Amino acid sequence: MTWWHIYIFIFLISSGVSLVITPVFMRLAIISGFYDIPKGQEHKKHEEPIPLLGGAAMFCSWMVCISAGIIMSKTKMFGSIDNSVLSNLSGVLAVTKNLVFICLAAFLGILLGLYDDKWNMRASTKLLGQIAIAVIAVTWGGVKISLFMPDPFISWAISVFWIVTVMNAVNFFDNMDGLAVGVATIAFSFFSVAAASNGQYFVAALGAVTAGATAGFWFYNHSPAQIFMGDSGSHFLGYLMAVMGSLVTYYTPSGSITKFSIFVPLFILAIPLFDICAVVVIRLKNKKPVYIGDHNHISHRFVAMGMSKKNAVMMVHLLAVAVGLSVLPILWGDERTVIVCVAQALTVLSLITLLQYAGKKPESVTDST
Repeated sequence: MTWWHIYIFIFLISSGVSLVITPVFMRLAIISGFYDIPKGQEHKKHEEPIPLLGGAAMFCSWMVCISAGIIMSKTKMFGSIDNSVLSNLSGVLAVTKNLVFICLAAFLGILLGLYDDKWNMRASTKLLGQIAIAVIAVTWGGVKISLFMPDPFISWAISVFWIVTVMNAVNFFDNMDGLAVGVATIAFSFFSVAAASNGQYFVAALGAVTAGATAGFWFYNHSPAQIFMGDSGSHFLGYLMAVMGSLVTYYTPSGSITKFSIFVPLFILAIPLFDICAVVVIRLKNKKPVYIGDHNHISHRFVAMGMSKKNAVMMVHLLAVAVGLSVLPILWGDERTVIVCVAQALTVLSLITLLQYAGKKPESVTDST
């Protein structure tokens, strides 16, 4: 059994656990009355209350698999495995401390989102909570972005800003059934492949287990959704997307030909980042608070052009795959590869921009998300 076999095994097991655990949380939501009730909010199109514990379901599936993986690695319960795997299993102890704080911050993100789902906290309070979560992950979880800057404080500040930005991008992006979790699953898969290709075994395993947990939940969240992820789920996904984007080593002096590979995570997460930038600009232009929900997201614009919601979501997912695939070769190519890959990715994003504004503009809605 090689590392690639292990990654596939982890993904399948995590998907299975998520498929089993999610219905449990659907039942818990029914028992506890933890629903998403429209209450006349125009940007929420569902009429019936929907269970709202999807974030907790994904987190529990994720934690069960991570805990099981740590136990199995220490007891070497993998059967016949390759020597390259055996020689690296002892490294689990070295990363366990950082992993504990990464998991702690994820748990706090779930709690923050659950509180907001239930009591609708103020935007400023939510932002402070997001910053605190990011600080834990960066300060004690080893999540760092340096961008070749020697100043540790600048690196720390950039890392915190990155996590908070991606968390909010996914929070804004979660506006149709299966949309955000599908893009997240695609992103985690790309991050896992990138880490595995660079020999980052444990980072790749973390990406595989996360992709599995989200894929299993996706089965119940696609249209028509049986359960919503809520703010707890969008916080969980956004946080882990930012963490995975930071943990993967895109540039190594010994193996990388160009430093431009550090921009790979920006393109893997291009669709939600692109969406939040466009939406914020539109809301500021319309003199509306940036935290007030509307129908100006990319998915809404595709629907306004005549697509069904399912097709609009599928379109966004295909765009995420297309942009991600277009930049992966940067990890192994030279400057010429970078030019071609970045040009292709930017062309796709330009196409999205044209499509967004080609049809009828969706009406702005000012109900709180």
